[in-house]
Amino acid sequence: MSVERLAAALTRLQAVLAAVRLPLDVPGAETARGLAAEQQNQIVDYLLPRLGRLDAPLLAVVGGSTGAGKSTLVNSLIGRQVTAAGVIRPTTRSSVLIHHPTDARWFASGKILPGLARSQDTVADPRVLQLVPEPSLPAGLAILDAPDVDSVVAENRVLAAQLLAAADLWMFVTSAARYADAVPWQYLRDAARRNAVVAVVLDRVPPAAMDEVPTHLGQMMSQRGLGASPLFAVPETDVDAEGLLPEAAVAPIRAWLADLAEDSVRRNQVVVQTMDGALASLSAQTPTLVAASAAQAESLETLRTDAEKSFAEAARSVAAQTADGSLLRGEVLARWQDFVGTGEFFRAVEKKIGLFRDRFVQLLRGEPKEAEQVKLAVESGLEVLIREEGEAAARRVVSAWEAHPAGRQLLARDDALGRVSGDFGDASARLIRQWQGDVLELVATEGRAKKATARYLALGVNGAGVALMIFVFSQTGGLLGAEVGVAGGTAILAQRVLEAVFGEDAVRRLAKTAKEQLDARVEGLMAAELARFFRLVDEIGLDQEQAANLTAALAELDAARAAEDRFTERAIPVPAELPELAAQATRRPELNPVPQPEPAEAEPEPHPEQPEPQPEQELS
Repeated sequence: MSVERLAAALTRLQAVLAAVRLPLDVPGAETARGLAAEQQNQIVDYLLPRLGRLDAPLLAVVGGSTGAGKSTLVNSLIGRQVTAAGVIRPTTRSSVLIHHPTDARWFASGKILPGLARSQDTVADPRVLQLVPEPSLPAGLAILDAPDVDSVVAENRVLAAQLLAAADLWMFVTSAARYADAVPWQYLRDAARRNAVVAVVLDRVPPAAMDEVPTHLGQMMSQRGLGASPLFAVPETDVDAEGLLPEAAVAPIRAWLADLAEDSVRRNQVVVQTMDGALASLSAQTPTLVAASAAQAESLETLRTDAEKSFAEAARSVAAQTADGSLLRGEVLARWQDFVGTGEFFRAVEKKIGLFRDRFVQLLRGEPKEAEQVKLAVESGLEVLIREEGEAAARRVVSAWEAHPAGRQLLARDDALGRVSGDFGDASARLIRQWQGDVLELVATEGRAKKATARYLALGVNGAGVALMIFVFSQTGGLLGAEVGVAGGTAILAQRVLEAVFGEDAVRRLAKTAKEQLDARVEGLMAAELARFFRLVDEIGLDQEQAANLTAALAELDAARAAEDRFTERAIPVPAELPELAAQATRRPELNPVPQPEPAEAEPEPHPEQPEPQPEQELS
């Protein structure tokens, strides 16, 4: 029951990994994409197939650096040329899997390494697995010659990593000249971290260095967690006419592999150790994907918040400036003074208070044309204010997004975000006209409620409307200095006029309603501009549940791993969709592991004399 539970947990995790999307180029995203691909490939290529047939042959994958002699070693172990070896680099060809003829059913079906097509011939296609039956190879053992881990062809490097992750046993081949290179040790460190079973073959060791170099490599292996791994040293020697190494050079390796194949207990130990290590690696590394997914969601939320705050600030600024007297300047103030004769009034008010009554009568008899001029001035002043705040908000968002890697990525998709949209000006003018219509409707409704008093009739809807607008613009008393004497008095006059027509309580209610309507319309306009930025965020299409789904799948896997009898010598059904899952993984280039650095130069495959190892090559 535990094996079935483990397979179900792996199947769920694979499905979640297949759905992982990390579209934002934030720190760590590229590494996480490669990790998601590696984990998905290992589940599809190795863990699920191996769980399905625990008694399948042991798969030993031979990998290593360019020119290390992998193919020559494989051919020599078999005793004939089964895989091409040559001096031309890079090579792009099918990987070669050698197996005993009685084991053909394990590999021909596609249940193992389901993402690769099968062929009996060598083809120049790394997506094809060439199957070579070999009677001399012990039953229960298969050897796979993988591409170079540091090939100059990125596709070869990706396939090499994928095949090594699908191995029960790694046979890592390096040379006396390159055993301390960084790229091979990156793979060996990964194998040690996953507790995979590894054998290291040190090839082309000059006879004079047979004591020194293998000892040094053994020390490096011990220091890096591979102290228990077998180390085979193959001396530098000539190959025969068929390109094979002498029997004595490869006999220890062949004997060790044969012992594994013939001893079912040891073979099972290798499988269990490698599977346990792979499962532990999934458990240990999936939290990295959870964190990466959370980072993506947090980045988008940060961008949303930056944009939202900026346009909310624009709406608040308009709301403040349409209440603190800021608009009672310039053209608005001049047109209002023309309407009520305020300039003349305030020059005489200290000399003759009685003039207030005369000016009040003049106000009640104001001409509609003069009221219309006030409305136009208000419209113009408001439009300038709203546009300025909208432009400032857009610039603030762009500035905030440019400071964030995800923001820069989104801004590159629309170079017009640094300014308001093309129809913003028309929308602003339309908003103001609609608000002025709201104000006129308010005073008209209130006037009807007053049964058309004489004062209301004398003032008219337009006159009462512009007076209410002026009063709305001065409610918070933000005027300073000389403005208090002019514009401030003007606002007080507007208030007195309105109170004389509608009453004090009604005026406060009308002003409150008019201001709320203006603020709501401005907020709606700013929200429309904000939507431009939100659309870019939404187009990313990030699943907000991605991190939670990964966490849940990991918890299920950990629970299944805790079962004591999870590995038994019995088969479980392999998911019917496994080949399709592998194909889907192949079709997702954005999830390919990060390619290794391009090698400085390639080494030839045959066995020329190699230089002595240089101490400076050793990794620190």
